[in-house]
Amino acid sequence: MLAAVAVAAAAQPAPALLGSWSGKLNVGSMALTLVLHLEQTDGQVKAVLDSPDQGAKGIAAYLDFLSDDSLAVKVQSIGMSYRARLNDGKLDGTFEQNGFAAPLVLTKGVPEVKRPQTPQPPYPYTAEEVTFSNEADGATLAATLIWPVGYDGSQKPAVVLLVSGSGQQNRDEEVFDHKPFLVIADYLARQGIATLRYDDRATGASVGGEVKKATTADFMRDAAAGLDFLRARGTFAKVGVLGHSEGGTIAFMLGAQGKPDFIISLAGPGVKGDTVLVAQSNRIRSLSGLPADMTVEKYRQQTVVSEMPWLAWFVDYDPSADIRQTRCPVFALGGDRDCQVIASQNLSAIQQLLPPSDKNVVKEYPMLNHLFQHCQTGLPMEYSRIEETFSPEVLGDIVEWISGL
Repeated sequence: MLAAVAVAAAAQPAPALLGSWSGKLNVGSMALTLVLHLEQTDGQVKAVLDSPDQGAKGIAAYLDFLSDDSLAVKVQSIGMSYRARLNDGKLDGTFEQNGFAAPLVLTKGVPEVKRPQTPQPPYPYTAEEVTFSNEADGATLAATLIWPVGYDGSQKPAVVLLVSGSGQQNRDEEVFDHKPFLVIADYLARQGIATLRYDDRATGASVGGEVKKATTADFMRDAAAGLDFLRARGTFAKVGVLGHSEGGTIAFMLGAQGKPDFIISLAGPGVKGDTVLVAQSNRIRSLSGLPADMTVEKYRQQTVVSEMPWLAWFVDYDPSADIRQTRCPVFALGGDRDCQVIASQNLSAIQQLLPPSDKNVVKEYPMLNHLFQHCQTGLPMEYSRIEETFSPEVLGDIVEWISGL
């Protein structure tokens, strides 16, 4: 539903409605959490809308009307409006967007978000803030190097470079208040394994590098620079890559070049990009009660494919050659309820393409989604509602596999 940002504010006296309000919008078989923030700054009341189930925060809205007991809010760029009146302490109103209308009741306050796996300081290990550069692309990547618990400089631990999925993400691969890369790095450090995780180019504390026209091949060079940085330190026994989703693609691209000593592919594609995306679309449509009628031809006819350089590159990319040329040990894993990179389709392809090795492991986990959370349907709408950030079983298997190399 909500998928854009508008810019506006309203000059109004401070009403009794100031604060945050939240509620559930019923959209077909789904209930979408919405949060409306009304804040007064310099005599103006500003409205900001969050849709946490969609990962959208800070959508600025225009206040058409505001009083002590009523309001009317618009986000014109996405055709959305909300009108409500205070009734028994709740905002009772109607949400409308592009012809869709439904009742929406908001209550005062923000829903509590529980993320019990997120590590909290003090940490029992040393974290070093570092930077490394992809000079060819003019990108300087800001990163955190975590040394294992008990590291005193006399050991040479294995180290893992963490490479995030598609979209510009910070070093924790933060999404829906989950921080999966922080959870992984913390767990590995407690089990004797070092990690390096970085903010994607032009994101967080990282600077430089083209983004709008960048493709997976460009982001691969950033990851390659991270591997070069780790090798130059001369303090690690093995240097590997853990890539999630698009990061799994990057891991195999690097593997084909012989750069890592080992690869962990978390929900990484094993088939051509357009095939991945069509299967994703049909799985999500089917679970949402819609016809699963997307085809490669129909997908490629969408305007966004030609207008978005990253997508235009991805739909044409076939990972087969890179997977075939990857000679280092590989642990490829996925969840059977992943709606974005279908495990059965991609893991079987990876299994068939990998050169034979007794070190390779390909494993599909029951009840896990694309983020490796235990789930019900696997639909992306569930991600924010699940308290678990990352499957403990998968964490344990990653450590056991690395330790056995």
